[in-house]
Amino acid sequence: MAVTVRDVKCIVTAPGMCDIAVVKVETSEPGLYGLGCATFTQRITAVKAAVEDYLRPLMIGRDVSKIEDAWQQMMGNSYWRNGPVLNNAISGVDEALWDIKGKMLGAPVYDLVGGKAREGVAVMPRGAHGRTLEELGDSVEAMMKDGFGFIRVGMFSPDDCPDERKPEGAPAGVYINPKKTIERYVEVFRYLRERFGNEPDLGVDVHERLNPTEAVTLAKALEPYHPCFLEDLLQPENVEWFRQVRNTTTVPMAMGELFVNPMEYKDLISNRLIDYIRCHISMIGGFTPARKLAAFCEVFGVGTMWHGPHDITPVGMAAQLHLDLVSPNCICQEFVIPNELTYEMFPGAPVVRRGYAYCNDRPGWGVDFDEELAKKYPAKGYNMRGGLAFLGRRLDGTAVRS
Repeated sequence: MAVTVRDVKCIVTAPGMCDIAVVKVETSEPGLYGLGCATFTQRITAVKAAVEDYLRPLMIGRDVSKIEDAWQQMMGNSYWRNGPVLNNAISGVDEALWDIKGKMLGAPVYDLVGGKAREGVAVMPRGAHGRTLEELGDSVEAMMKDGFGFIRVGMFSPDDCPDERKPEGAPAGVYINPKKTIERYVEVFRYLRERFGNEPDLGVDVHERLNPTEAVTLAKALEPYHPCFLEDLLQPENVEWFRQVRNTTTVPMAMGELFVNPMEYKDLISNRLIDYIRCHISMIGGFTPARKLAAFCEVFGVGTMWHGPHDITPVGMAAQLHLDLVSPNCICQEFVIPNELTYEMFPGAPVVRRGYAYCNDRPGWGVDFDEELAKKYPAKGYNMRGGLAFLGRRLDGTAVRS
């Protein structure tokens, strides 16, 4: 007799600095359930509603073993599709079904999709920072001593535009001076290469803050300092410019943090215009589409560097790591080490040792979730008027997406 979905719920909590969403799929088999990540912290209540108001009635009574059919039904049922709210909702259910399948078969998910290609996954920490070049160098040195071989650097300053250059009544936000941005990163890489040589692999997140010609200028200027990658050099709306970037410089490109639709990455990969894909797998719909994307990238020689920020649950990080373990083209995994409370709330969460991330070998994702503890740390709610890092502005105050 088939095991079926008995209930689906979305639990929102905040054990760290932002809200996270966990989807729990309960089954007709007593005590058997699965967990998935559905975190879109800036619109988390919309994701919760999508899970409980729309996907829950769609899924109840379905055979939990038919994951591909469930994913296709969830994606197509709303007719309009491929947006971050719906994709995260689908991801939560999809990952929970993979967790259930692993538990039913008594195997970790990585064994269900080919088995390990490596024992540990190289980690790229969140980023080295400093107010001065010396502070930044000390931050890089500390990460090197901890065993990290991939390090992303930044010296982003919110003071790129002096007040005298702003218009009267200038609104709040991060004012971006492209010339200073380019000069700063050239200075940063020159300093770090002089201090450390060509080790470690250094990357930088441009965060789509430059227009296409400025982005090409930055890439060309950094070429003598051998960056491992430039991340999100262009906005998703300007990806056609990657052909010009490729024709201009040999600096590797990592792209995809904001991608939610296959049409955004399909041509970049098949035309070999980027070197690494950086999608956040819950933003593209979960483990099911991500494993297909990883295989697609492998065919064209593109590596994976999945997005792994602070606003991801340990369940979501485990799902990404299981995919990393089986993907020959995995280069590294961005990983923000959780606080002690998060580890307490999610027993079995992945750990980092000497620059590598490790999953346990328990069935499914190997991660559990303490719902009662989660209730003690309710969601904080996204500050719609805060978050200045997302309020980029040109020097004249015009709002820009970043």
